[in-house]
Amino acid sequence: MNLLSCKGFAQEIETKKPTPEFDFSEMEKSNFPEPIGIINDYGQIFTESQRTELTKILYNYDIETTRQIVVVTIDSIKPYNNIQKYATDLGNNWGVGTAEKDNGLTIVVCNHCRQIGIATGSGTEKILTDEICKYVIDQTIIPEFKNGNFYDGIKKGVAELIEKWK
Repeated sequence: MNLLSCKGFAQEIETKKPTPEFDFSEMEKSNFPEPIGIINDYGQIFTESQRTELTKILYNYDIETTRQIVVVTIDSIKPYNNIQKYATDLGNNWGVGTAEKDNGLTIVVCNHCRQIGIATGSGTEKILTDEICKYVIDQTIIPEFKNGNFYDGIKKGVAELIEKWK
């Protein structure tokens, strides 16, 4: 977000140094990119057709259930060290899911870090527990990733999570 503030002065008798209307020195810059949709492929690991297909799957699921799944690929989670914490904070920052149901799910893939995290809203985690999410990562997503099939890993992982979220 770029904010610019200029303050104009009428002609004054003595020259004064203009003072900014806002002091930005204390503002903390967000550690997260701006959301661009349900699929946020900042790491550019998907093709355009893969992004389109996955967007349709997730969008239709959201329309049918009001449950929102967001996929984010990035190159770095800095200043974080823990991708799970990053995914949780990102999901909260972006407001994934509906506030009253807290039914969001955020999948973050950091290809350069070789890490993946799944964060759930408190309404979601009643069904999709940490154990279920870890199982889907370990048994479904990572085996595909090891073969270089990032899209297949995410697509199969999403399908399994949707199936278990009934």
